[in-house]
Amino acid sequence: MQPPSNPAPDSGATSVPRKPRSHFNNWISAIGAVFSAGALVSFAFLVWMDFSQREKNPYLGILTYVVVPIFLIGGIAMVLFGAWAQRRYALKHAGDRPDRWQIDFGDLKQRRYIFIFAGGGVMFLLLSAFGSYQTYHYSESTQFCGEVCHKAMNPELITYKRGAHARVDCVECHIGSGAEWFVKAKINGTHQLIAYTLDNYKRPIETPIKNLRPAQDICEKCHWPEKFHGNIDVNYLHFASDKKNTPYTARILMHVNTSAPGGPAGGIHWHVNPDNRVEYYATDDKRQDIPWMRVTNMKDGTSRTFRTEKFKSDPPAAGLRVMDCMDCHNRPAHTFPTANDSVERAMASGAISTKLPNIKRVAVQAMTQKDLTAADAPAKIAEFMKGKYADAEFAAVLPASITKVQEIFATTIFPERKADWRVYPNNIGHKDWPGCFRCHDDKHKSSAGETVRASDCTTCHTIISQGRGAELETLSAKGLKFAHPGGELDPDLTCADCHNGGIQK
Repeated sequence: MQPPSNPAPDSGATSVPRKPRSHFNNWISAIGAVFSAGALVSFAFLVWMDFSQREKNPYLGILTYVVVPIFLIGGIAMVLFGAWAQRRYALKHAGDRPDRWQIDFGDLKQRRYIFIFAGGGVMFLLLSAFGSYQTYHYSESTQFCGEVCHKAMNPELITYKRGAHARVDCVECHIGSGAEWFVKAKINGTHQLIAYTLDNYKRPIETPIKNLRPAQDICEKCHWPEKFHGNIDVNYLHFASDKKNTPYTARILMHVNTSAPGGPAGGIHWHVNPDNRVEYYATDDKRQDIPWMRVTNMKDGTSRTFRTEKFKSDPPAAGLRVMDCMDCHNRPAHTFPTANDSVERAMASGAISTKLPNIKRVAVQAMTQKDLTAADAPAKIAEFMKGKYADAEFAAVLPASITKVQEIFATTIFPERKADWRVYPNNIGHKDWPGCFRCHDDKHKSSAGETVRASDCTTCHTIISQGRGAELETLSAKGLKFAHPGGELDPDLTCADCHNGGIQK
């Protein structure tokens, strides 16, 4: 706007010099001020949430102390830039239009803009507070972690949704509370973001995660370590790979704790009892080959070292790992079930008909064909199974079974990511992976000749019934000797030497 003209010198009127307007009086600085005010309101609101919430959420920290300050600093920068630009323009155009961007309440047109701008500014402040709250909650959601932020981890998202921890937010296990691990997670997340953007992340994603927070900081927040579990009754239902799909069930008492509370440690959870410290050295990245271990009694400080015959040297100190929950429960939220287990569960529920002879073997073969992709798998699975059951007697039950096998493939095998049970060992048990037998194999010996027993199955579990039909009605309190449904076992073999989750070796 043009400044009002001064009266002519010869008019006799006294010239009153106009007070110069502030350089901050401009639209650019006004917009910056609104952004700064909105960020300040959001910051105050989020800080109140951070201090008032009992359970700390790591994403609240990054939103409060990183994202919001960026907007605040950006707004302040706009305020300063507007003043600098206005001053520069005024010096350059002195006497011409030195107030080009300045706000003039005396101008009717500008007043309209001012009222509109003020109303929008108030609305922006309200939306800033509401938006901050909603953004905070969304950023901690499973959808944000599994679909928006980590879209490449679709297999992990699918396995998470059907797992035992499906109602536990991703951040609770992968980050937890506290600034230290939050910063570590965000630095690691930056690396992952770059790899995902450049599409050069590894397929399959490598496990175990090297920088995962210790289980004592995460798992034990919910799983009370002092809780006495005693024996847990578990049923394992299987089907033989024969023409009749012969069922076989083993009912087993798992000895999670075998001593009374406060008594001497015993049972499976002996391994993480605070009175004992178990350390081991693995020669492979997946921690499946363990040639050396040491057990220390924390009460008296004595220790015993066990090693395989071929492992003569002492392991490097940097390679030792103290055993915790994750060494057995290594797939607590992202379990990739084997093809055999998935098919057997579907057979038990009736989703796959046991009227189809050898259906377990056929279904597994259909899913593990070479060069299957997510796009062509449904057609190839259907074609394979139709070729095996071409007789008219199977027409009524075959379509539903094909559909179920296709569904199992889509939710357990991910070819594009090269992700399935074959690359992600599950250390619970010892059927399809070495699991317990990584150490309990009778091949690790101490200097005194002691071994880590494998032959005594009753240490960890007791079979109270096994077989099928009437055999399951008779229970044995003392426990039964395991009767392998395929005949006598070679004592030098472990379960995983024959079973691999797919077609039996």
